[in-house]
Amino acid sequence: MPGIMSNEKRMNVGTDSEDSGSDSVPSIDPEAERRLRRKCDFHIIPILFVLYILSFLDRINIGNARIQGLEADLKMKGNDYNVALLIFFVPYILLEVPSNILLKRIKPSTYLSSLITLWGIITVCEGVTQSYAGLVICRIFLGVFEAGVFPGCIYLISMYYKRHEFQRRWSAFYSSGLVAGAFGGLLAYTLAKMQGLGGYKGWRWIFIIEGLVTVLFGIASKFLIPDWPEQASFLTQEEKALTKQRLLHDVGGAQMNNLNKYSLRIIMTDWKIWIGTTIYLCVAISSYSTAFFIPTILTKFGYSSVLAQVNTIPIYAVATVVTLSCAWLSDRLRHRYGFTIAGVALATIGYLMLINQGGMKSGIPRGVRLLAVYFVVVGVYIVQPITIVWLANNMGGHYKRAFGSAMQIGLGNVGGIIGSLIYMTKEAPRYPSGYGTAMGTLIFAGVLSTGFFLGLRAENKKRDRGERNHRFEQSKEQLENMGDDHPDFRFTL
Repeated sequence: MPGIMSNEKRMNVGTDSEDSGSDSVPSIDPEAERRLRRKCDFHIIPILFVLYILSFLDRINIGNARIQGLEADLKMKGNDYNVALLIFFVPYILLEVPSNILLKRIKPSTYLSSLITLWGIITVCEGVTQSYAGLVICRIFLGVFEAGVFPGCIYLISMYYKRHEFQRRWSAFYSSGLVAGAFGGLLAYTLAKMQGLGGYKGWRWIFIIEGLVTVLFGIASKFLIPDWPEQASFLTQEEKALTKQRLLHDVGGAQMNNLNKYSLRIIMTDWKIWIGTTIYLCVAISSYSTAFFIPTILTKFGYSSVLAQVNTIPIYAVATVVTLSCAWLSDRLRHRYGFTIAGVALATIGYLMLINQGGMKSGIPRGVRLLAVYFVVVGVYIVQPITIVWLANNMGGHYKRAFGSAMQIGLGNVGGIIGSLIYMTKEAPRYPSGYGTAMGTLIFAGVLSTGFFLGLRAENKKRDRGERNHRFEQSKEQLENMGDDHPDFRFTL
């Protein structure tokens, strides 16, 4: 078959080498592999990039609407805004694992396009609601329909690429959230000028226009979103076989294509999933609180609502460039831990500056406060996508990735609930609880990442010494369904 050549050379599978294989796994023509990667890049990443821009916009546009009069018009008071933020995460967290299981059985083009269309309708409803209760109900349904998008995209992308091709693709996808943050401020600034059109306030048009765009994209995306590799219409039969062969080269015997009591026990008792989930939760506190509250924080620095919207643009633009650069270098070096710690350190410096900013007249200059926000956003967005890919790199098999990714994102998004509550109105403009909580949990993420790194390194050494070879004595059915517990699998550090 074109692109696949026989090879009798025995090598460990699942190692850091993209070309590793086994005696039962023939080697791959590098040129055919490069052509396939380029084709996948063209058909997968751009459409999912746009999808997540809309997802992120429709999730965080409430922050832009807030400074355009949302609270006053809906007669919100106290911490009502925080409640409207956190209620989104209840269904979002509960439905992510079931959603990925459902996605395994439904074509992604059908499932994801349906979710997009439905959440777009809900976003429009946010713009026409006449009460705070109506807003809360809309946020609940927004969480229902957005729950399957993020873990579903992780799952889908991971089924096309080797582990050390994944970080740069995932970060390219994930940077769409940063683009949405930058573009969201500019778009909100523009849409707010529709104030009074049709009798609607400017903040309503933010929801209505963005929601309508999402609905139109959702309908079109049915014909654009790729399905699983074996179903993909853009791949020839030879390319489908080559895609399967590439992944077999990468993870070898680390398969998990049957869901039963044995595989469920392996999934639920895997320490990597629980540590990876906790790391993501800690980082998500900073990520979500930053996304939701940056416009508000900037107004507390003395910027007008218009300038606050505009000043978010360069912050997210810089974060996008740094995130993509770190992703490229991380894949190039085939290393995750060092980048995680670097991001934690940079964001921690930013939080320390904000905690010690002092009063507006007697404290640090406004430009330095703004620089601190840059440090926080850039640092957090270095860490968050690497955290997701690091766990995905270290899970083998269809169901292991489906459950593991959904559990990480689902349970980790408890951080979104916490992040929605830590910036309390009564603590404005200095928000000591907000900055302190975000910094403390981010430092804890760094500590856990160190433990994750040391644990993976120790396990690799045990496997190199043959201390897991007793698993070869298990039945053929178990050996072919144990995922990354397979003795030949090596973990990414």
